[in-house]
Amino acid sequence: MVKTTTHLINLINHSPNKNMSLNAKTPEGPLAEKWNKHKFNLKLVNPANKRKYDIIVVGTGLAGASAAASLAELGYNVKAFCFQDSPRRAHSIAAQGGINAAKNYQNDGDSVYRLFYDTIKGGDYRAREANVYRLAEVSVNIIDQCVAQGVPFAREYGGLLDNRSFGGAQVSRTFYARGQTGQQLLLGAYSALNRQIHHGKVKMYTRTEMLDVVIVDGKAQGIITRNLTTGEIDTHTGHAVLLCTGGYGNVFYLSTNAAGSNVTAAWRAHKRGAFFANPCYTQIHPTCIPVTGDHQSKLTLMSESLRNDGRVWAPKTEETAQKLQKGQLKASDIKEEDRDYFLERKYPSFGNLVPRDVASRNAKEMVDEHRGVGGSGVAVFLDFADAIKRLGKDAVAAKYGNLFDMYYQITDEDPYTQPMRIYPAVHYTMGGLWVDYNLSTNVPGLYALGECNFSDHGANRLGASALMQGLADGYFVIPYTLGDYLATIGPKPVDANNPAFAKTKQDVLDHINKLLALKGTKTVNEYHRDLGHIMWEYCGMARTEEGLTKAKGLIQALRADFWKNAIVMGDNEEVNASLERAGRVADFLELGELMVDDALQRKESCGGHFRLESQTPDGEALRDDEHFAFVGAWEYKGDNQPEVLNKEPLDFEYVHLTQRNYK
Repeated sequence: MVKTTTHLINLINHSPNKNMSLNAKTPEGPLAEKWNKHKFNLKLVNPANKRKYDIIVVGTGLAGASAAASLAELGYNVKAFCFQDSPRRAHSIAAQGGINAAKNYQNDGDSVYRLFYDTIKGGDYRAREANVYRLAEVSVNIIDQCVAQGVPFAREYGGLLDNRSFGGAQVSRTFYARGQTGQQLLLGAYSALNRQIHHGKVKMYTRTEMLDVVIVDGKAQGIITRNLTTGEIDTHTGHAVLLCTGGYGNVFYLSTNAAGSNVTAAWRAHKRGAFFANPCYTQIHPTCIPVTGDHQSKLTLMSESLRNDGRVWAPKTEETAQKLQKGQLKASDIKEEDRDYFLERKYPSFGNLVPRDVASRNAKEMVDEHRGVGGSGVAVFLDFADAIKRLGKDAVAAKYGNLFDMYYQITDEDPYTQPMRIYPAVHYTMGGLWVDYNLSTNVPGLYALGECNFSDHGANRLGASALMQGLADGYFVIPYTLGDYLATIGPKPVDANNPAFAKTKQDVLDHINKLLALKGTKTVNEYHRDLGHIMWEYCGMARTEEGLTKAKGLIQALRADFWKNAIVMGDNEEVNASLERAGRVADFLELGELMVDDALQRKESCGGHFRLESQTPDGEALRDDEHFAFVGAWEYKGDNQPEVLNKEPLDFEYVHLTQRNYK
């Protein structure tokens, strides 16, 4: 166990010229009292002064829309930005299965502490205790907030809100709206946002991409944007900048993220001084429709909720698997005794509802043993025959009908009559910008909310916790913590004529012109696909020192080739998808190398980071708490310069560090 003071986190900077320390601002006192005491101790901005502050919110998914609406409701002037044509097209809308909350409606033993413990354990003890407990604590308020907005959560016969189970928990705490929970939650936040747009408290900028953050005297005071329709480069001032821009899973090219999801806003902030924490922590979701070829631009998720009633299995023998792959046998031809329900066999306590990293690695193990199914052999079955027999087809359709329809539309296979074919795919990123307890990065005035930050999920996110974090940060955390910073700096207007704005704008223009000057022969998409292949092969579900070292060299060579041989068509002063993609891929190429560096230095296995050199005798992730119980916060030192690793030691006062066991 690592011992540190709870309110001051010293980051060990490996640079010989500088001793960096960061204050995580973790409150003193018992875990269950930290948040309430902290809220009381935060400075306040009185209502008359709130209207004097301008707040920039980048991204309008669940975290961004809820933050913008909540801050505007308080009286702040908010500028909200999204690169989509409408806030309701944010990727949050694609979330399917549900949102966790410790309501204990099922009376099955749930509690705030149990949700806290499950989340810490599910993240393989690589998250900050205080942040995770607060998340569990405010989860109960989120459901009330969303019901009041009219979110149509599923209900039981008597009218009470229904719950279902998700991976990594033995209780039912997941609230859901069929298989479209993200869409319904986002529509709730979107309606709250629209109300504030109507009242004039939020000015909405759609089809606008943030390309840099402006730092004045060490504080974030604005952003530089590009209008994706006209190409116009604008400066926007604000007393604080909130990044709510999601994760970076598309560094792998193929993922369950929307094709437009990118890391640019967070990465440009990183290059302006914000630390990037735990970039190697990426989540591979076990239930996705398998890859079918290079023609795909993204992958499709099949909700984790399906593992409530679906049983995961593979043939017991390689011979049977080969016959299935060749079409000589159908799944229905395989007798029960010839099926390996491997999750139920290996993890009898949790069965098919083990956490995502565990389920994904076991599916890969089946394929590695040549027991995969489908034409490619890179899949396992998710079978609903028993559920349909037990509950009836109509009951299964009521729960999962839209997901079954989606699967049928994509694969032309009917999951009511034959098993789904699933395989792991990149889904979520636990790493992100480093933030303290107040969700502030190490750059004053720059905040990161939702998947954009690193703070709550450790090395693996439990299912149905992403929506919970996004709304917790936007509705219930940032409205309190932002005021503390604003009260400190005062309401003096930001000076748009400060030279930092012109300098940052020129930097953005120079970068755009550098991209437009690329007139080679290889498309940006080809480079992105090549990067994805490298990342998936060497920094995906299983990692080794040899493979990561090779990946670092391959990425460096690919990036050098990008700046010589890529082709970017068109001009800036127009709709230019080629330019948009080029900027995003250039950032992914840099991020990919940092992810590899982070995975190389972390010589342990934990959660979604699985080093083959560090595993238990039965193939589970083996942590090294003596040497790696820390957050790895990386500091940018300049183009083509090695980044500096800073370590935030993790202090566990309330949970005991043990080897995860879901058996």
